[in-house]
Amino acid sequence: MILLVDAGNTRIKWRVVASAAALQAVDEGALDHAEAGELAAVRARHPGLRRALGCNVAGTAVAGRISAACTGLNIEWLVSGAALAGVRNLYAQPAQLGADRWAALIGARALHPHACLVVTAGTATTVDLLSASGDFLGGLILPGVDLMLQSLARGTAQLPLADGRFSLQPRCTVDAIRSGCLQAQAGAVERMFGQIADEAQATCLLGGGAADSFAGLLEIPVRRVDNLVLTGLGAIATLPAPA
Repeated sequence: MILLVDAGNTRIKWRVVASAAALQAVDEGALDHAEAGELAAVRARHPGLRRALGCNVAGTAVAGRISAACTGLNIEWLVSGAALAGVRNLYAQPAQLGADRWAALIGARALHPHACLVVTAGTATTVDLLSASGDFLGGLILPGVDLMLQSLARGTAQLPLADGRFSLQPRCTVDAIRSGCLQAQAGAVERMFGQIADEAQATCLLGGGAADSFAGLLEIPVRRVDNLVLTGLGAIATLPAPA
């Protein structure tokens, strides 16, 4: 059995799969960073665990707590590289690509072997282009929906932390703020998708906790897919061990 761990900016998502040959999830869940120690219960519940693969963008302290909770498992933390699992990294310095984005791109390739836009809407929103041949062409990072709302409240004297509603023609301040933030997300996604829109079976793979807030605004082919990072780690688990 294999444990897959995605330590993100706000939560730790995990999945237990039967083996690299059978990647069906037998258990999965999510924890706050402060609850990392609860992975010990997962470890105890699945004594057959023999391997662990992880992706960490939450920092060394969180990684340490995860490792301490997973006694007996040496977690293989993903590091971005030039190529893996059918994806080539065209970043100027491949190692600088966030491990979560790298894993999500690998997960996207495993699910959709055509041109796609990989969008994860969480604390930040990442918008990454993946060609039909598996080249990561580049991408965007922008504040997530909540960060946009919070930045307006912090950085202005008279704009509140808006609990408004989306409107195409907002006629009150709180609606104008929320609508602007959601349109900004959707606009960034649609502009990036325009670069692959003419390619066969091109689609946007959209996931993350804030995805549903603007998914309905998108006028492009969209497939809602959550936990792409875990899917990518699962795809990596199927690869032959390095010699």
